[in-house]
Amino acid sequence: MDDARERLRRYLEQRRELGERELTLDGLSVEEAMRILGAGKSTRSVAAPNDARPEPPVSPRAAPHADRTPDSSTPPSDWREALRAAGAAPRHPAAKREGIPPSTPEVGGTIAPSGIVVGGTSRDLFGAGGPSLDTIDEIARAVATCTRCPLYSTAKNPVPGEGNPDADFMLVGEAPGATEDETGRPFVGQAGQLLSKILEAIKLRREDVFICNVLKHRPPGNRDPKPDEVTACSPFLIRQIEVIRPKVIVALGTFAAQTLLETKLSIGKLRGQIHQYYGVPLVVTYHPAALLRNPAWKRPTWEDVQLARRILDRASSVGGA
Repeated sequence: MDDARERLRRYLEQRRELGERELTLDGLSVEEAMRILGAGKSTRSVAAPNDARPEPPVSPRAAPHADRTPDSSTPPSDWREALRAAGAAPRHPAAKREGIPPSTPEVGGTIAPSGIVVGGTSRDLFGAGGPSLDTIDEIARAVATCTRCPLYSTAKNPVPGEGNPDADFMLVGEAPGATEDETGRPFVGQAGQLLSKILEAIKLRREDVFICNVLKHRPPGNRDPKPDEVTACSPFLIRQIEVIRPKVIVALGTFAAQTLLETKLSIGKLRGQIHQYYGVPLVVTYHPAALLRNPAWKRPTWEDVQLARRILDRASSVGGA
């Protein structure tokens, strides 16, 4: 029983570090739950997880009951109640199969290990020497007059980004394409239409979120961004994150993910984790343009955006949004 309580303590500490105050007790078989409880087999009927109706999230302050000793003579009729009484944390079935330790974070039943951490928790990303750009509109005007790299001379229009300046959900892509260069708006081509559908699937509208790219001008011929171009544009992106203060960032594609996380790891190794970008949870997924070329990536992308949505929901519930 002490081991179960220790697991719960570690589990809740991780959830709190991610800004969460609620968890759902799910993902355990009846046998595993009873084994954690030390209750053995019972002749009473216990509802299986797949047959039970979803229950509302349980507040961690109500869930542990670590200072109480359950009465084994009257086993609970539901396995979730048994876990609550024992103070044992739920664990995804795949965790045991894949050898993932009990301390690994889970979000909504999806195993989501902690990933790369970039920067601290401070929101002052620019520091004292940064430009004084206090609003998204001011950043957009600065982008429009930027000559920090040669891209401004070949692009038709700057593409600073658009959306809700107070958005909790932020998406970051690579660079504007041809349609974006023509319109001055991000993600309005075929890939952008797919992105809108992805957002709708997780109950978000474009006007609810903020969408931008690492680069604010289109590279000629849609070539890959150069390091000096990234260096020139990054302060604007960082300032956008600082001003908006989103509750979750979704990095769309390898380039955006590697740039934000300062790594050369492939997108396959960056997906399925909750990274931290200056204190903001960051989830990596495929770029919508890649999904148009490879529809097989739509399923993992769906899993990624669901994870991001769960982070948003839990962070919003903590903040009272």
